[in-house]
Parts: sequence; structure tokens; C-alpha cells
Amino acid sequence: MSYQCPLCQAELTLQQQIWKCVNNHSFDCAKEGYVNLLPVQNKSSKDPGDNKAMMQARRSFLESGYYQSLSDAVNQCVAELSAQAELNSLLDLGCGEGYYTGRLANSQATLNINGIDISKSAIRYAAKRYRSVEFAVASAYQLPFADQQFDAILRIFAPSKLEELQRLLKTGGYLLTVVPGPRHLFELKQVIYPYPKEHELNEEPLAGFKRVNSTRVQQSLTIETKEAVQHLLQMTPYAWRLSEQQKTELMDKPLTVSLDFVIQIQQRC
Repeated sequence: MSYQCPLCQAELTLQQQIWKCVNNHSFDCAKEGYVNLLPVQNKSSKDPGDNKAMMQARRSFLESGYYQSLSDAVNQCVAELSAQAELNSLLDLGCGEGYYTGRLANSQATLNINGIDISKSAIRYAAKRYRSVEFAVASAYQLPFADQQFDAILRIFAPSKLEELQRLLKTGGYLLTVVPGPRHLFELKQVIYPYPKEHELNEEPLAGFKRVNSTRVQQSLTIETKEAVQHLLQMTPYAWRLSEQQKTELMDKPLTVSLDFVIQIQQRC
């Protein structure tokens, strides 16, 4: 699968480990196998996206299998869609260090998968570990692909731009979105807020899409080690609202939390 030049939108072709377009814009492949398609002028900071410490915390937590139930459910949804319709290509939007991407690639050997994230450190790790997936550093708001290039797009807790989703998905293609369920990590909310509320779900389809179905994944999880609890806190938005004392108290003993995810499936009209 080819890329689109982020500077002029012409097609990029691979020539001796360099992606080039007809306008002589070129992008080198890193030794790990990924390509950086995020122009300097499109960066909001020197190193956008999750920093190395955040990426390593999430990687350690995910690879310990704590969210494997979600990964298995995503893989099952993709397998069911593949059985109903011919899925040849999938984009994992905001793939991070590639945990979900790599497990999906292993479960769907015939599916061509691309992973995109704005974090260079995350993509470097993903490309080094998951060789069957094509990874690139790019913005979710200016994706380096031609129109109607994908049969499916996966976004797990990832920001995106509706116009880009509409542009990249083929007619009849599928958008799989993972969002927090009503009770996800509710125990952390109880520590932070005096009157915590369940997360409200929006099940309305996006413009240009129709709702297919949704799958809810729930699990009670006990995290035994201080290090794993710390990693969980680092990878959630609640980390910014917890005081240092609250973090210390949470890490001093095994932590039991509710996992609650919803996989929403929509089809491009």
C-alpha cells in the first residue's frame, strides 16, 4: 500500500528505502521500518503525542495482559466483519506502541494493516516489534493516504477528524470505535470526585455513517503490584486529577477496578 505526500498530496512511491513523490518531496524509511510523514510545520510541539515515559508505562501495562479482554473482543469483531464482507485493508488510527495492532495482525494474517500515530517514540517501538504491519508517524487530522483506501478503520481512545474518516473509508467500509463504558475505572472516579457519575455514551452514528451494532466488554480487574498500578495511573486522564497523596495510597495495596469498554461499529454510507 502506498502513501500520499503530506506536503502536496501526490502519491509516494518507495525507491531504495525512500518514499518519493513526483514533486521531489522525499521521506526516508527509518531502520526500524517506519516512515515519518509528519512535516515540521504540522507539529504542535518538538515531540508531539505521548512522551517516552507515558509510552513505556502503557506498553508495560498492556503487555502484562491487563486489557487483553478488549484486544480479544476487537479481534473477534474484525473476524466477524471479515466473514460477512471482504476486508483487505485496515487502518489503526492512533495505534500507539502497537499492542492492539500487533495482536490483530496475528489473528488476521491475510489483512493488510497500517498503523498511524503522532508519537515518534511509540511508532519506533511498534515498527521494531510488529514487522507484519506498516507503521508511519502522521497526524490523525491529515492522514497520508488516498481517498477510499481502507475497508476498515479502527480507533481505540483516539482523536480523529470526521472528514478524514469519511474520505479514507470505502463505501460500505466499517469504522470500529472503542470508547469508555459507563463504569470504566469507576473506582478512580470515586477517589477523585465526591459525587462520581457514570460515563455517558453517545450511540448516534457519525454523519455519512450508519450504526451497525455495539459490543460491551466488562471485567473486574485486580492489579497486584505497585508498578502496574503506577503504570495504569500514568496512562489514564485521571492522573492529572489525582493528588500525589492519592496516588501513593492507591499504589500501596492491590487495586481492584472495573474495566468497561464499548466497541461501536458503523458503516460508511
